[in-house]
Amino acid sequence: MINNKRVIAVIPARGGSKSVPYKNIKLLAGKPLISWAIEAARKTPEIDRIIVSTDDDKIAEVAIHYGAEVILRPEELARDDSLVIDTIRDLIMKLRASGEEAEYMVLLEPTCPLRNSSDISECLKILEDKKYDSVATFKEAELNPHRAWKINGNNPETFITGVVPWLPRQKLPKAYQLNGAVYSFRINGLKEDDISLLFGKEGAVLMPKERSIDIDDELDFLLVETLIERMSECE
Repeated sequence: MINNKRVIAVIPARGGSKSVPYKNIKLLAGKPLISWAIEAARKTPEIDRIIVSTDDDKIAEVAIHYGAEVILRPEELARDDSLVIDTIRDLIMKLRASGEEAEYMVLLEPTCPLRNSSDISECLKILEDKKYDSVATFKEAELNPHRAWKINGNNPETFITGVVPWLPRQKLPKAYQLNGAVYSFRINGLKEDDISLLFGKEGAVLMPKERSIDIDDELDFLLVETLIERMSECE
Protein backbone atom coordinates (compact mmCIF):
# COMPACT_ATOMS: atom_id res chain seq x y z
CA MET A 1 0.00 0.00 0.00
CA ILE A 2 0.90 3.63 -0.37
CA ASN A 3 -0.95 5.95 2.00
CA ASN A 4 -3.44 3.14 2.66
CA LYS A 5 -4.17 2.73 -1.05
CA ARG A 6 -3.81 -0.76 -2.49
CA VAL A 7 -1.42 -1.41 -5.36
CA ILE A 8 -1.58 -4.30 -7.84
CA ALA A 9 1.34 -5.32 -10.04
CA VAL A 10 0.45 -6.93 -13.36
CA ILE A 11 2.94 -8.89 -15.47
CA PRO A 12 1.62 -9.69 -18.97
CA ALA A 13 3.14 -12.86 -20.44
CA ARG A 14 1.52 -14.60 -23.37
CA GLY A 15 2.82 -17.93 -24.61
CA GLY A 16 3.33 -17.10 -28.27
CA SER A 17 6.68 -15.55 -29.19
CA LYS A 18 8.04 -15.59 -32.71
CA SER A 19 11.55 -14.21 -32.06
CA VAL A 20 12.38 -16.55 -29.16
CA PRO A 21 10.04 -19.50 -28.46
CA TYR A 22 8.70 -19.31 -24.90
CA LYS A 23 10.75 -16.17 -24.36
CA ASN A 24 8.99 -15.27 -21.11
CA ILE A 25 10.26 -18.39 -19.36
CA LYS A 26 13.61 -18.75 -21.13
CA LEU A 27 16.45 -18.79 -18.61
CA LEU A 28 18.30 -15.54 -18.01
CA ALA A 29 21.32 -15.89 -15.73
CA GLY A 30 19.86 -19.15 -14.43
CA LYS A 31 16.28 -17.94 -13.81
CA PRO A 32 13.19 -17.74 -16.04
CA LEU A 33 12.86 -14.30 -17.60
CA ILE A 34 9.47 -13.68 -15.99
CA SER A 35 10.89 -14.37 -12.52
CA TRP A 36 12.93 -11.15 -12.67
CA ALA A 37 9.75 -9.06 -12.88
CA ILE A 38 8.03 -11.11 -10.17
CA GLU A 39 10.98 -10.75 -7.81
CA ALA A 40 11.20 -6.99 -8.40
CA ALA A 41 7.51 -6.70 -7.54
CA ARG A 42 7.90 -8.86 -4.42
CA LYS A 43 10.70 -6.58 -3.21
CA THR A 44 8.57 -3.45 -3.68
CA PRO A 45 6.96 -2.68 -0.30
CA GLU A 46 4.06 -0.73 -1.79
CA ILE A 47 2.77 -3.65 -3.87
CA ASP A 48 -0.01 -5.71 -2.29
CA ARG A 49 -0.80 -8.20 -5.03
CA ILE A 50 1.14 -9.62 -7.98
CA ILE A 51 -0.77 -11.01 -10.95
CA VAL A 52 0.59 -12.67 -14.06
CA SER A 53 -1.80 -12.44 -17.00
CA THR A 54 -1.18 -15.32 -19.40
CA ASP A 55 -2.83 -17.71 -21.80
CA ASP A 56 -0.26 -20.46 -21.26
CA ASP A 57 -0.13 -23.27 -18.67
CA LYS A 58 3.68 -23.50 -18.65
CA ILE A 59 4.06 -19.79 -17.94
CA ALA A 60 1.36 -20.03 -15.28
CA GLU A 61 3.24 -22.84 -13.53
CA VAL A 62 6.49 -20.85 -13.46
CA ALA A 63 4.70 -17.70 -12.26
CA ILE A 64 3.07 -19.53 -9.35
CA HIS A 65 6.40 -21.13 -8.42
CA TYR A 66 7.98 -17.69 -8.07
CA GLY A 67 5.19 -16.29 -5.92
CA ALA A 68 2.69 -14.66 -8.26
CA GLU A 69 -0.95 -15.48 -8.76
CA VAL A 70 -2.24 -16.17 -12.25
CA ILE A 71 -5.32 -14.93 -14.05
CA LEU A 72 -5.82 -16.49 -17.46
CA ARG A 73 -6.60 -14.17 -20.33
CA PRO A 74 -8.95 -14.92 -23.25
CA GLU A 75 -7.39 -16.33 -26.40
CA GLU A 76 -8.37 -13.24 -28.42
CA LEU A 77 -6.18 -11.12 -26.11
CA ALA A 78 -3.10 -13.32 -26.63
CA ARG A 79 -2.59 -12.95 -30.37
CA ASP A 80 0.40 -11.29 -32.04
CA ASP A 81 -1.65 -8.17 -32.75
CA SER A 82 -3.34 -7.98 -29.35
CA LEU A 83 -2.82 -4.78 -27.36
CA VAL A 84 -1.64 -4.88 -23.76
CA ILE A 85 -4.08 -2.14 -22.83
CA ASP A 86 -7.01 -4.39 -23.85
CA THR A 87 -5.65 -7.13 -21.60
CA ILE A 88 -5.42 -4.60 -18.76
CA ARG A 89 -9.02 -3.48 -19.28
CA ASP A 90 -10.22 -7.10 -19.26
CA LEU A 91 -8.24 -7.77 -16.08
CA ILE A 92 -9.54 -4.66 -14.33
CA MET A 93 -13.11 -5.70 -15.14
CA LYS A 94 -12.51 -9.13 -13.60
CA LEU A 95 -10.82 -7.66 -10.53
CA ARG A 96 -13.59 -5.17 -9.87
CA ALA A 97 -16.21 -7.92 -10.30
CA SER A 98 -14.40 -9.96 -7.66
CA GLY A 99 -14.42 -7.07 -5.18
CA GLU A 100 -10.86 -5.80 -5.63
CA GLU A 101 -10.75 -2.09 -4.71
CA ALA A 102 -7.09 -1.26 -5.44
CA GLU A 103 -6.47 2.34 -6.49
CA TYR A 104 -3.17 1.87 -8.31
CA MET A 105 -1.86 -0.59 -10.86
CA VAL A 106 1.72 -1.18 -12.00
CA LEU A 107 2.49 -2.89 -15.32
CA LEU A 108 5.83 -4.72 -15.45
CA GLU A 109 6.81 -6.16 -18.82
CA PRO A 110 8.85 -9.37 -18.29
CA THR A 111 11.14 -8.35 -21.16
CA CYS A 112 12.70 -5.53 -19.08
CA PRO A 113 14.43 -7.59 -16.39
CA LEU A 114 16.90 -5.02 -15.05
CA ARG A 115 14.38 -2.68 -13.48
CA ASN A 116 14.43 -2.90 -9.68
CA SER A 117 12.10 -2.22 -6.79
CA SER A 118 13.42 1.34 -6.42
CA ASP A 119 12.28 2.17 -9.95
CA ILE A 120 8.80 0.86 -9.16
CA SER A 121 8.63 2.66 -5.81
CA GLU A 122 9.71 5.97 -7.36
CA CYS A 123 6.94 5.74 -9.96
CA LEU A 124 4.36 5.08 -7.27
CA LYS A 125 5.70 7.84 -5.03
CA ILE A 126 5.39 10.61 -7.59
CA LEU A 127 2.08 9.16 -8.82
CA GLU A 128 0.74 9.62 -5.30
CA ASP A 129 2.60 12.73 -4.16
CA LYS A 130 2.13 14.79 -7.32
CA LYS A 131 -1.40 13.54 -8.00
CA TYR A 132 -0.54 12.27 -11.47
CA ASP A 133 -2.86 9.97 -13.38
CA SER A 134 0.01 7.92 -14.79
CA VAL A 135 3.79 7.63 -14.50
CA ALA A 136 6.16 5.65 -16.71
CA THR A 137 9.89 5.02 -16.93
CA PHE A 138 12.03 6.55 -19.67
CA LYS A 139 15.60 6.38 -20.95
CA GLU A 140 17.64 8.71 -23.12
CA ALA A 141 16.58 8.19 -26.74
CA GLU A 142 18.72 5.82 -28.79
CA LEU A 143 18.30 8.12 -31.79
CA ASN A 144 17.78 11.83 -31.26
CA PRO A 145 14.82 12.85 -33.47
CA HIS A 146 16.92 15.74 -34.80
CA ARG A 147 19.05 13.10 -36.51
CA ALA A 148 16.19 11.04 -37.95
CA TRP A 149 15.51 10.97 -41.70
CA LYS A 150 12.75 9.90 -44.04
CA ILE A 151 13.35 8.86 -47.64
CA ASN A 152 10.89 9.72 -50.39
CA GLY A 153 11.88 7.76 -53.47
CA ASN A 154 15.63 8.28 -53.43
CA ASN A 155 15.50 11.64 -51.70
CA PRO A 156 16.50 11.91 -48.02
CA GLU A 157 14.72 14.55 -45.92
CA THR A 158 15.07 15.36 -42.25
CA PHE A 159 12.19 13.84 -40.31
CA ILE A 160 11.64 17.13 -38.50
CA THR A 161 11.47 20.04 -40.93
CA GLY A 162 14.18 22.65 -40.49
CA VAL A 163 16.47 20.86 -38.03
CA VAL A 164 20.24 20.61 -38.46
CA PRO A 165 21.21 16.92 -38.02
CA TRP A 166 24.94 17.70 -38.26
CA LEU A 167 25.15 19.46 -34.91
CA PRO A 168 27.34 17.74 -32.27
CA ARG A 169 25.46 15.67 -29.72
CA GLN A 170 26.13 18.25 -26.99
CA LYS A 171 24.20 20.90 -28.94
CA LEU A 172 21.14 18.80 -29.64
CA PRO A 173 18.13 19.04 -27.30
CA LYS A 174 17.82 16.09 -24.91
CA ALA A 175 15.43 13.43 -26.16
CA TYR A 176 13.94 10.49 -24.29
CA GLN A 177 11.91 7.39 -25.03
CA LEU A 178 9.78 4.99 -23.04
CA ASN A 179 11.82 1.98 -21.92
CA GLY A 180 8.88 -0.30 -21.06
CA ALA A 181 10.13 -1.15 -17.57
CA VAL A 182 7.35 0.37 -15.43
CA TYR A 183 3.93 1.85 -16.11
CA SER A 184 1.97 2.95 -13.04
CA PHE A 185 -1.46 4.52 -13.08
CA ARG A 186 -4.71 5.24 -11.26
CA ILE A 187 -7.02 2.39 -12.18
CA ASN A 188 -10.18 4.50 -12.22
CA GLY A 189 -8.45 7.09 -14.40
CA LEU A 190 -8.09 4.74 -17.38
CA LYS A 191 -10.77 5.68 -19.89
CA GLU A 192 -12.40 3.40 -22.43
CA ASP A 193 -10.89 5.29 -25.37
CA ASP A 194 -7.33 5.57 -23.98
CA ILE A 195 -4.83 3.81 -26.23
CA SER A 196 -1.86 4.08 -23.86
CA LEU A 197 -1.14 3.40 -20.20
CA LEU A 198 0.45 6.85 -20.08
CA PHE A 199 -2.58 9.13 -19.92
CA GLY A 200 -4.11 12.15 -18.25
CA LYS A 201 -1.67 14.13 -16.11
CA GLU A 202 1.56 12.28 -16.91
CA GLY A 203 4.81 11.84 -14.99
CA ALA A 204 8.22 10.42 -15.87
CA VAL A 205 10.98 8.55 -14.05
CA LEU A 206 14.36 8.30 -15.75
CA MET A 207 16.33 5.06 -15.77
CA PRO A 208 19.92 4.55 -16.94
CA LYS A 209 20.61 3.02 -20.34
CA GLU A 210 22.28 -0.09 -18.90
CA ARG A 211 19.13 -1.07 -16.97
CA SER A 212 16.69 -0.19 -19.75
CA ILE A 213 17.30 -3.03 -22.17
CA ASP A 214 14.13 -4.56 -23.59
CA ILE A 215 14.76 -8.19 -24.54
CA ASP A 216 13.53 -9.06 -28.02
CA ASP A 217 15.90 -11.73 -29.37
CA GLU A 218 18.72 -14.12 -28.47
CA LEU A 219 21.35 -11.38 -28.81
CA ASP A 220 19.55 -9.32 -26.17
CA PHE A 221 19.64 -12.31 -23.80
CA LEU A 222 23.42 -12.54 -24.24
CA LEU A 223 23.85 -8.80 -23.71
CA VAL A 224 21.79 -8.74 -20.52
CA GLU A 225 23.55 -11.80 -19.11
CA THR A 226 26.88 -10.04 -19.68
CA LEU A 227 25.59 -6.95 -17.87
CA ILE A 228 24.32 -9.05 -14.96
CA GLU A 229 27.74 -10.72 -14.63
CA ARG A 230 29.51 -7.35 -14.57
CA MET A 231 27.04 -5.94 -12.03
CA SER A 232 27.69 -8.96 -9.79
CA GLU A 233 31.44 -8.43 -10.04
CA CYS A 234 31.04 -4.82 -8.90
CA GLU A 235 28.98 -5.69 -5.82
